[in-house]
Amino acid sequence: MIIRLSTAAVRLSIVVLAFVLAAALSYSGIRNALAAHYAGLNTLPGYQHAASLEPGDARYWYLLGRYWQYNLTDPDTPRAIRAYQTALGFDVHASDTWLDLATAYESEGHLSEARSAFLQAARMYPLSPEVSWRFGNFLIRRGEFDAAVAQIRHAVEVDPKRAAAAFALGVRFEPDAKTALEQVLPHNKEAYLTAISTLADQQETEQAMVVWSALASLHPQLQVSDSYTLFNALLRKHEVKQAQLVWNQALSFSGVTRPPDAPGSLVWDGGFESDIPQGGFTWYYAPFVNGVQVAFDEKEKHSGKRSLRLTFNGLQNVSFGDVCQYVAVEPSTPYRFSAWVKTHELSTDQGVRFAFYARSPSGNTTVWTDDVKGTQPWTQIEMPWTSPSGVQELRICVTRVPSSSFDSKIHGSAWIDDVSLVPQAAENPKP
Repeated sequence: MIIRLSTAAVRLSIVVLAFVLAAALSYSGIRNALAAHYAGLNTLPGYQHAASLEPGDARYWYLLGRYWQYNLTDPDTPRAIRAYQTALGFDVHASDTWLDLATAYESEGHLSEARSAFLQAARMYPLSPEVSWRFGNFLIRRGEFDAAVAQIRHAVEVDPKRAAAAFALGVRFEPDAKTALEQVLPHNKEAYLTAISTLADQQETEQAMVVWSALASLHPQLQVSDSYTLFNALLRKHEVKQAQLVWNQALSFSGVTRPPDAPGSLVWDGGFESDIPQGGFTWYYAPFVNGVQVAFDEKEKHSGKRSLRLTFNGLQNVSFGDVCQYVAVEPSTPYRFSAWVKTHELSTDQGVRFAFYARSPSGNTTVWTDDVKGTQPWTQIEMPWTSPSGVQELRICVTRVPSSSFDSKIHGSAWIDDVSLVPQAAENPKP
């Protein structure tokens, strides 16, 4: 038998049903929004309100557990464990929850349960570097070094940024740095570079050189700038020979060949021909500093394809020394310095000259060449120089010292080219 409703009754039923559904959806949406709001307060009452409003949402139980576990003022690890267990009842695949549960178990001395939780996290997310890292650290604390190494190494393979921390862990348990390196770091350029950079920033140059040697054994393709952090750390510690080794290898691995410098010269790219980024044993300069514009000039040069041009704007009594290069030298050794300089309307009684800053662990010395000013054609500046005892590092800078005259605001231009520093033994070899 078919029951026919009047048209009005049908419409009324539809309206009532729609109202009920809308009310239910509205209530659910409001409840969700309130729960998210309370959780966003990052307070214990907020997390508790969120979990009570949405008791089936694993996220809020997880956040509540983290509060009890990591709150510094009122921690309660057993409560954290219960909250994590509740969260996992709603989402068993949450590797973060398993990880924090494992940590909570370990802090309470429940080592078997902690291991099981770590293994569950690994099953849920086998590719996670965080899971491998934390599980590996747990195994280290348990004295299971071989098993830990496999986890730590996997974490670095997936996330090379962990390389320095992994290496630090390795040398804590393996005194030989080379052995520790082989154990915890994969043969991976990115991992090696990350470890080198971090160790160099920490001034751990000896360990950084161990990693650099491992990197060099791969004969990798590099950018020269990849070596700069280590290079600078070595120079700060006056480890000049090591810095020279790193520089030469970085040039080789980047495929950079030396520009056509004077035979035997220790100055790299004395003709300003290369475009290598500033660092290592090449020129350092800024495009504009202290009223001086620094640029290359392909029209005016002594040789090659270009020179370096300094343009003084005439607004300051400039103290300038911002075009520099580090040079590795031998102590107590005679050298001959040479450079070509041209000037145009370079005003004041102080022109352009070169300064030699010799650095050693025992002290520093400084000498200057004669200056060039006014308007001069290409002029060769020459000076004999003998490195002091103990000096292995020299910094050569293009400089202009402030003038003491009334008309002291310097203007005009200077060009620099073909800078060289040659050991006199190489300059005058024995017959």
